[in-house]
Amino acid sequence: MTARLAPRVISLFACAALFAPVSRSGVRRVVADRWLLVSDEPGDRLVVLNVASGEIVGTIPVGGRPRGMAASTDGRRVFVALGKDDAVAVVDVASRHVVRQLAVGKDPEQVAVSRDGATVYVSNEEIAMATAVDVATKRTLFTAAVGKEPEGIAVAPNGHKLYVTGESDSSVTVLDAVTGRRLTGFAVGSRPRFVAFTRDGARAYVSAENGGTVTYVDARADTVAGAVVVGDRTTKPTGLALSPDEKTLYLANGRSNDVAVIDVASRSVVATIAVGERPWGIALSGDGRTLYTANGRSGSVSIIDVTSRRVTATIAVGGRPYSVLLVP
Repeated sequence: MTARLAPRVISLFACAALFAPVSRSGVRRVVADRWLLVSDEPGDRLVVLNVASGEIVGTIPVGGRPRGMAASTDGRRVFVALGKDDAVAVVDVASRHVVRQLAVGKDPEQVAVSRDGATVYVSNEEIAMATAVDVATKRTLFTAAVGKEPEGIAVAPNGHKLYVTGESDSSVTVLDAVTGRRLTGFAVGSRPRFVAFTRDGARAYVSAENGGTVTYVDARADTVAGAVVVGDRTTKPTGLALSPDEKTLYLANGRSNDVAVIDVASRSVVATIAVGERPWGIALSGDGRTLYTANGRSGSVSIIDVTSRRVTATIAVGGRPYSVLLVP
């Protein structure tokens, strides 16, 4: 492992909407979502949808096999993990162009970004590592060993640590976000995929594809605090999104072609919503009213009204969508 100092960071939900800023009074302001970006793995591109109209307004060539995405806090730049290119593409949202490419090590799967946009973190699936890179200098800040086949990666809100899921060994590795030093680790459900923190950093949630569960984690103690069984053995939870009030958790359920709605307090599934085939990524609008899923097998995006829990539109985007991300 190599290491050097990195700037202060805050987590962005791996497959959720961009954080809304908080005013000095502590009231959370909702930023209007203008664009929905969809990563298309075989198409080597992002598809851009106008949120208001639901129409495709363009595409952005980004490089080989785009997977996970994360946005800068102001939404002006999007960072895209390129599995085939061993890189992260930095996309300027206004111009819809790649303005920089960062070498991040072999086979990056998902990506997280520091609050100031200065550092990106990736999970390197093929080599079981996590990598941090300085965006301006393109220098590697650290590389660190994690669990086998890492996928999900998220930064705690205080910027002090990273959670990285290991699919093949059903683990979460906890790293110091500055040095990359391994702090601890713990076991979760079989084949964990995505991870997300609450805003205060007290809890994290980890989806387990083969386990058919979502694990509740005491993120201050880095210990498992319970799990919710999402469905039968056909249910394969992947992407997750937390509502703005943090009372509801939404899980994209892969092979069961639906979304599970979980009441966080009672730890129970209160509804399922049928969507397209193989939903992987998921994103929730800043106001918590609209949910989007990237349907990998059907090459589409489902748009869901959260109140009625109904699909209001299905947009054909082609290819094999992996993730969705909302930006202002």
